[in-house]
Amino acid sequence: MLDLKFIRDNPQVVKDALKARNSKLDIDELLRLDEERRKLLVDVETLKAERNKANDEISALMKAKKNPKEIIDKMKIVSQKVDDLDKKVGEVDQKLTYLLYIIPNIPDKSVPVGSPENNKIVRSWGKTPTFDFEPKDHIELAEILGIISFGIASKISGSNFVLFIGQGARLERALINFMLDLHTKKHGYKEILPPYLVNRRSMTGTGQLPKLEEDMYKLKDDDLFLIPTAEVPVTNIHSGDVFEEDKLPIYYTAYTACFRREAGSYGKDTKGLIRVHQFDKVEMVKFVKPETSYDEHEKLLKDAEEVLQLLELPYRVILLATGDISFAAAKCYDIELYAPGTDAYLEVSSCSNFTDFQARRANIRYRPKTTDQRPKTEFVHTLNGSGVALARLVVAILENYQNKDGSVNIPKALVPYMDGVEIIKPC
Repeated sequence: MLDLKFIRDNPQVVKDALKARNSKLDIDELLRLDEERRKLLVDVETLKAERNKANDEISALMKAKKNPKEIIDKMKIVSQKVDDLDKKVGEVDQKLTYLLYIIPNIPDKSVPVGSPENNKIVRSWGKTPTFDFEPKDHIELAEILGIISFGIASKISGSNFVLFIGQGARLERALINFMLDLHTKKHGYKEILPPYLVNRRSMTGTGQLPKLEEDMYKLKDDDLFLIPTAEVPVTNIHSGDVFEEDKLPIYYTAYTACFRREAGSYGKDTKGLIRVHQFDKVEMVKFVKPETSYDEHEKLLKDAEEVLQLLELPYRVILLATGDISFAAAKCYDIELYAPGTDAYLEVSSCSNFTDFQARRANIRYRPKTTDQRPKTEFVHTLNGSGVALARLVVAILENYQNKDGSVNIPKALVPYMDGVEIIKPC
């Protein structure tokens, strides 16, 4: 959420940011509501002051044993006006708050302006494999190996769900453990295992609500949501908290299943493991001081890249343009793995700096050691990145490590997590 005072003082900056994001939100309407609200509050306070003064006069008259009826009658009218104005303030405040909650973050100046076509390839790593045979896609490989069943998953749950079987399930578990070990033992993150259901306040704090509610799974009888990412519960661990400066930075990593309705998704990108309603992901979340957040962002990206480098998978890093970054992000890198059977680059990680956007919504602050000419507390900056997401990682492993007979080699770094299994062979 943006600071209302910042919007009030810098309306053109916000308008330019919205234009760069291809957003048509009306900032003038927000400013009009803000002005109306402030005027109403002045009127309310004026009437309340008049009422307080009258109360003193009524007390004085009663002490003098005089009839205060005339003043009491006038104050009944004033009290009704106060009630009416309070109601009006509430209505305006509700509209104003809603608009504040649906304004996206302001992109950093380093972010390319434009639509997804303006995304910038920052770097590439690794070599795409060459085969002396026509590479198969992961759907065909999964069938040959008997490690994934989309048909049974559909019978159990519906379309765009996945059932991992045998070595497929083991591969999924091995990848999760490998990534958690890397982030906790080498990168300095503390492991968290959070709830998979969160309340509306938590979803609002990280920016999924109210803007993206149609893409979320909501429980019918409770105001709870299945998490779209571990970012939501992990970030909200510290909602309402105030840190001492020397406690920052804080790094967390978490494995969770993730749930997304993907409203409006259709076509070839929904086949197989490319776009599913439930998938596993290892997430990284940071709470940092504002002056370090962009350096921390680059470190976060490198932590995610190391996962793929150790797995020896070819990838590229994309700096997203203003029209492609997420609602809450000020800057975002995507990491895309190359999948030769699918012949496409698949996003497996988004590493985002949210600046104080989420912290302002979730009220997460810290207390600087030196407060001279600075507020007593300031909002932290929050960051998060996939470290990394399955099931597209499985797609890339199956398709990059496949052999002519349909067998799939296991990346060397993963063999210890597969109990020494070096190859998954056809059934």
